[in-house]
Amino acid sequence: MLIIENYGFILLVIAALCGLFMAWGVGANDVANAMGTSVGSKAITIKQAIIIAMIFECAGAYLAGGEVTSTIRKGIIDPGLLVNQPELLVYGMISSLLAAGIWLLVATTYGWPVSTTHTIVGAIVGFAAVGISTDAVNWGKVVQIAASWVISPLLAGVLAFVLYMSVRTFILNTSNPIRSAKRGVPVYIFLVGFVISMVSLVKGLKHVGLDIDFQEAVMYALAIAFLLTILGSVLVSRIKSHARSVHEEIISVERVFGVLMLFTACAMAFAHGSNDVANAIGPLAAVNSVISSGGVVAQEALMPSWLLLLGAAGIALGLVTYGYRVIQTVGTSITELTPSSGFAATFASAATVVFASGASIPVSTTHTLVGGVLGVGLAHGLAALNLRMVGTIFTSWIVTLPAGALLSIFFFFFLKGIFGVS
Repeated sequence: MLIIENYGFILLVIAALCGLFMAWGVGANDVANAMGTSVGSKAITIKQAIIIAMIFECAGAYLAGGEVTSTIRKGIIDPGLLVNQPELLVYGMISSLLAAGIWLLVATTYGWPVSTTHTIVGAIVGFAAVGISTDAVNWGKVVQIAASWVISPLLAGVLAFVLYMSVRTFILNTSNPIRSAKRGVPVYIFLVGFVISMVSLVKGLKHVGLDIDFQEAVMYALAIAFLLTILGSVLVSRIKSHARSVHEEIISVERVFGVLMLFTACAMAFAHGSNDVANAIGPLAAVNSVISSGGVVAQEALMPSWLLLLGAAGIALGLVTYGYRVIQTVGTSITELTPSSGFAATFASAATVVFASGASIPVSTTHTLVGGVLGVGLAHGLAALNLRMVGTIFTSWIVTLPAGALLSIFFFFFLKGIFGVS
C-alpha cells in the first residue's frame, strides 16, 4: 500500500500516457476494419474515410464507451490474487498498455491488420502468468480467444462469398441489371438495416444504460429494417436507366451498393469505437481505480469521462497520423474490390460480429473483415488473391499474442525493479 501512497500520482500519469499510446494504436490499426473496403472499392477517398471514421469512432468511444468496465480485461486474470499487492496490478496494466501500443506501432508500420483485443489480452496473460502465477490466468478464456482466430474469419469469409455470389447471379450478371436491382436491392437493404441496428443495439449502445437483451434487440432491429426497406424500395424504384450498355447499367447499380456499404461501415465504426476503446482505457481504468481508492483491487471500476475523452482523442490521433497504412492493406492489397464486393465483405463482417455477440463468442473485428475480403476474393478465383499478403497477415495474427506477452513481461519487471513491491 505504501507504494500506491508514495508513487500513486506518478504511476497514474504514466498509465494515462501509455493508455493514450494504446488508443493511438487502436485508431491507427483497427479503424481499417470499418473503412478499408470503402476505400478499396473507390466508394470514397482515403481522406473522406478518415474524416467519416474519426467522427463515428470518436462518437462511439465517448458517447457509448461505457461508465463501468471490468478492470481485468475480459476476465483474463483473477483480481483476488492481487488484493495484498495492488501495485502488481498497476505495474501489469501499465506494462500491458505499453506493450500493446508498441506492437500496434510495429504492425501498423508494416500495414499488418492485427487485433487490438488479442494484443492487449496477450500482454495481460504475459505479465500475469510470469509475474504473478500461472494460476492467475483464466486459460479457458484464452483458448476461446485463440479459437476465434479460425472461427471469425471463416464465418465471415463464407458469408461474404455467398452474399457476393448472390449479387453477381441475381443482379450484375443479368441482361437488365437495373431492373434486377429494383427487385433485389430491397432485400439487401433489409439485411443491412437489420445488421446495422443489431450492431448498434448489441455492441454500440450497450453501455448507455439501455437494458435490452439480445432477443429484444432482434425485434427492434427487424422493425427498423422493415421501415428502411420500404423507404429504400421507393428510392430504388426511381432509378432511371439512361445507360447505352449493360456495363453502364452495372456502374449505376454499383453506386447503390457503394451507399449501402458506407452505411454499414459507419455503423461498424461507431460500434467499434464504443467497444474497442476499452482495450486502451480498460486497463487504465483499473489503474485509476486502484490508485484513487488507496490500493483497493475491485473487479469493476467507474469510467470517468476524462478516460473516455483520452481514448477518443487517442483513436482520432492514430487514425489521422497513421491509419492510411492498414486501410490500404485491407482495401487494396488483399484483392481488388468493387462497391458490391466491398459491400458483401463489410456486411459479412458486421453480421459475424452480431452473431458472435449473441452466441457470446469472442471475435476480432479485424479478423472478420479480413475474412470477408478473402471470401469475396475467392468468388473471383484463387488467382484474384494476393497470397503473399494473406500469408503475411496470418503470420502477424499468430505472432500477436506472444509479442504482446513478451513485451509486457519485460516492462512488468522493469517497473517492479524501479518502484519495488510492498
